[in-house]
Amino acid sequence: MYDIIRQLEEKRDAARLGGGQRRIDAQHKRGKLTARERIELLLDPGTFEEWDMFVEHRCTEFGMADQRIPGDGVVTGYGTINGRVVFVFSQDFTVFGGSLSGAHAEKICKIMDHAMKVGAPVIGLNDSGGARIQEGVASLAGYADVFQRNVLASGVIPQISVIMGPCAGGAVYSPAMTDFIFMVKDSSYMFVTGPEVVKTVTHEDVTQEELGGAMTHSTKSGVADWAFDNDVQGLLAVRRFINFLPSNNREQSPIRPTPDPADRIEPALDTLVPPNPNKPYDMKELIFKVLDDYEFVELKPDYAKNIIIGFGRMEGSTVGIVANQPLVLAGCLDIKSSLKAARFVRFCDCFNIPIITFVDVPGFLPGTDQEYGGIIKHGAKLLYAFAEATVPKITLITRKAYGGAYDVMSSKHLRGDVNFAWPTAEIAVMGSKGAVEIIFRQEIRDAALIAERTEVYRTKFSNPFIAGSRGFIDDVIMPRATRTRICRSLNMLKNKKLENPWRKHGNIPL
Repeated sequence: MYDIIRQLEEKRDAARLGGGQRRIDAQHKRGKLTARERIELLLDPGTFEEWDMFVEHRCTEFGMADQRIPGDGVVTGYGTINGRVVFVFSQDFTVFGGSLSGAHAEKICKIMDHAMKVGAPVIGLNDSGGARIQEGVASLAGYADVFQRNVLASGVIPQISVIMGPCAGGAVYSPAMTDFIFMVKDSSYMFVTGPEVVKTVTHEDVTQEELGGAMTHSTKSGVADWAFDNDVQGLLAVRRFINFLPSNNREQSPIRPTPDPADRIEPALDTLVPPNPNKPYDMKELIFKVLDDYEFVELKPDYAKNIIIGFGRMEGSTVGIVANQPLVLAGCLDIKSSLKAARFVRFCDCFNIPIITFVDVPGFLPGTDQEYGGIIKHGAKLLYAFAEATVPKITLITRKAYGGAYDVMSSKHLRGDVNFAWPTAEIAVMGSKGAVEIIFRQEIRDAALIAERTEVYRTKFSNPFIAGSRGFIDDVIMPRATRTRICRSLNMLKNKKLENPWRKHGNIPL
């Protein structure tokens, strides 16, 4: 018996050592944690239950029969974060560069299958050189098996990818199908083809960091939701972030008790919107002052800054925030902001998270770049997402809500449940001056007359009371009372039931 126990411990020690101390030291020298260190930091202490520690690859070609390491380059299992069960896989770069074999993929698929059975999130810590070349098509089949699980789990359980090293070629498509992607600056990258291939094909000279680094994907492509300075910062942020999410699509988000009163008044909001309609202001001030404890977790903060998305809490419950940002492009909707917001709205709808929309939008961004880039289709994605969503939807118009953009931003016409406006709101087809110049273009030549008619148009149409008289705005509220009114509305809507007509699935304008 003692011999068997000793053999077990030896095998465990070998598995825990991964590719060996030399490779572990090299990993540390790059400023990266090992696969197991990452799991220890991510999960509650002592809760990790590892599966398939002794799995080995089955490849016998190219000398691989003599290179077998227990675990085969990925550590899988489950544990808890703040007491809630999560499943996790962590690729081990010290073992064959974290490359994916058939056995490696089977381990990942197993925990994904179990996560769907029990309704728990999956967190993937990616650090891999890609498909294991020695296994050929078997490794490609393994990737496809993982992709299939990503699709089946979408909208069922939250999926989070943390890119903590290389992620290239076909490997990038698994994180791309997960709900959120976090990256680490200077040590992680994602691209379909590497710099060498790019140089050969397009003659572009580009580094790995420029092509697919954390800053590239968090500021230019929008692929990543956050970029962190190091592994530790990233993993601690994931621990905090997952507290906002439900475990699956059948549950509500966890409630965190707060001493922040629902009827808190914010007098400073009465002067947030400047008297000059062309002067910008920071929409984040409204967001922070309305949410519990002034806490807001923004996603994609450095991408498409003209729209703001993220999570906060109201009376302890998670809410999703979508808001135009007047400081950037005057809050116009464009291709990037439409895509950014549409995906977020769909996530909230999947997982029973109410959506609060703050509107100050003068319209869609004009120009040939936008039209040639397909703003019609991309803007329709945001429209589709809001229209399809059945979770509680509360909308507040702070200032401008012009044209089709008014409709798109969770208007009453898209089944907005409660639609408020501040007294400063202007709801119209377009700005007053532009409208006057079109309506009276044949008769107005005098600048003073234009100004006079503009004021008449603004008084008659560019205010919240016309929309209110038709029931498109439920109430015009005092800015200082915004938190109170939203909290009351959320309370009223907590048992909301609304179902879309039966269908296999809709055909979103992709």
